[in-house]
Formats: sequence, structure tokens, C-alpha cells
Amino acid sequence: MSLVERVGLLALRRIDPETAHGLALKALHTGFAPLPGPVRAPRLAVRLAGLDLPNPVGLAAGFDKNATALGPLMRAGFGFLEVGAATPRPQPGNPRPRLFRLAEDRAAINRFGFNNDGADAIAARLAARPSGIPVGLNLGANKDSDDRAADFARVLRTCGPHADFATVNVSSPNTEKLRDLQGADALRGLLAGVMEARSDLARPLPVFLKIAPDLTDAEIAEIAAVAMDAGVDAIIATNTTLSRDGLRSPARDQAGGLSGAPLFARSTRVLARLSGETGGALPLIGVGGIGSAEDAYAKIRAGATAVQLYTAMVYQGLSLAAGIAQGLDALLARDGFDNVAEAVGTDRKAWT
Repeated sequence: MSLVERVGLLALRRIDPETAHGLALKALHTGFAPLPGPVRAPRLAVRLAGLDLPNPVGLAAGFDKNATALGPLMRAGFGFLEVGAATPRPQPGNPRPRLFRLAEDRAAINRFGFNNDGADAIAARLAARPSGIPVGLNLGANKDSDDRAADFARVLRTCGPHADFATVNVSSPNTEKLRDLQGADALRGLLAGVMEARSDLARPLPVFLKIAPDLTDAEIAEIAAVAMDAGVDAIIATNTTLSRDGLRSPARDQAGGLSGAPLFARSTRVLARLSGETGGALPLIGVGGIGSAEDAYAKIRAGATAVQLYTAMVYQGLSLAAGIAQGLDALLARDGFDNVAEAVGTDRKAWT
């Protein structure tokens, strides 16, 4: 981490978290932060659902909700980006404050509620982005929608022509009853609508499904079966959790989804279970609590083809992405793996 980045992080932590986040996005355009470009190495190259990634370290949805910083983020060391979530119509989300730092736990709690500029505005920004690494969009539903399942298809039709992949997000805890769409029958119908919308695009794109960490083994098995039957191209495991086990920070009882270090073990267990259920037939993306190359490597060995970061950057800065990618290259070399694919799932049983 550079001195400029260290000073910037210290300054941002002294102000309201959501305001700090907005300032961090704007700062990306100033050129102060070192942006090395995507980390590339032969060992790190990954093929994910038809997408060629220079490295398996991605940016999770939520960091750049409205696709306003795509150019700088594409040069920050990541192998791919995910923006959003986008809903058909703009919406303000839940009342502030709605983002809380849990510094003692290296975590955060948010209850944003899909605040975003809407699909039309985000589609225009995706269309104008520079070329480079793959960029995907997280699909959401409006809070007051009469048909939330149909909202996902609407966003895909609007934004799909300008994205490299799309993620069906039915796992956010901050929109009432959204997680009900993870039930087998509801999920089957929702995915059918999304796949129909995809087939209408001139350039069909991979569709991913993002699931919650607060699932039973039976629910994980059910979701895996539905996803494979529907033709989903990958599953992202996982979103934020409602659990508050073991937290120490004063803000631990705030409502919303918990992300960061405390989520690591829970999300990795779901990932490993999902890997067993799919038998390697479906690529998985590991998210939740990654703060080091060792964490990312553990996700890969538990069954992930790629990983995504977000909350750890609040505490370690944007340079974390490049550091993790470089560290992964060293770990793969240490253990005799010629590429990421050889390491995927090699330690799955330790998590199940």
C-alpha cells in the first residue's frame, strides 16, 4: 500500500462510511491512486463461463453500483468487475444511515436496499466503457414492484447488450422477501424468465446466480439442481449474512447484511458444499471475507474458479486486488500448480 493510499484510507475512516465510499469512487478519477492495470501471469489466466480473465480476482457488486468508475477500476489489478445491482427504475434505497463499519471485526453491515440510478442510466455507462477486462451487471428488483421476478428480465433486456455477464441477485437481505425467490419453485420461474430474455439478445451472455450464506444443506442442494436445470452458467457464493455470531464492534446489532472477515468460514462452507453438489459441472465464484491471497487461495481450493472482493478494501485499500492476484501466483507456484484450474476443489473435503 502506497503512502498516498494509506493517508487516504485514514482520512476516509474519519467520516460517515457512505460519504467516504462516494468520495473514494470520485477519487479514482483523479489519478492519485496507482493503477497498474490487470495483473497478468500465465498461471493466473482463467476461463470462466466462456469469459477469458487475466486473473481470477474480481470486484464484487455493490462497490460501483452505478458503473461510474469503470475506467479506473479496470486498471486497478482486477481480472473482472461486477457493477450494480441495477433495478428497472431508479430508486433511493433505504433511509440513511445504512452503512456501518465494524472495524474491530474487519467487517461492515449495510442495508442499502438496491439504491441505484436505474437500468437506463447504467446501460448507457456500460455502453460507453473502455475496452479491457470483462464487466458484468448484478440484476435487481424494485422494492415496490408488482412482479419482482419480471424485473430481473427487464434489466437484462435493457443492459444485457452492453455487459459481459449478468448476475441474478435473489440473495440480498435488504429488500423485503427478496430471498424468498431462492425457493425452488420461485427460482425456477424467475430463471426461466431471465433465460428467455437472454435468448432475445443479439449477443447472449453468461448468466450467474448469487446465493445467500444462510442456507441449509438441503436448500443448497435444491438451488444447485434448479440452477443446473435452468442452464445457469455459474453460481456466486455468497452474498452477505444475517448472522452476528462472535462480533465485537459497537455497530454489531445494526440491521442489514454483514460482510467482511466474519463471513469467510460460513461462505466458504457453502461454496464447498455447492462444489460437491454440482460435481464440478458448474463454475463457482467465491465471495465473502477475502482479505489476503491466502483467503482467495482457500476459496479456490474449496471449489471456486474465481473470487470477488469488496469489504476488505475498506480497510486495506484498492491496491489489495493486485496484491492478492500476485500472491495467488506465488501460492500456485509453491504448490506445483501450473494454473488456477488445477487447484480448484483440491481441498473441498476440509470444508464439508
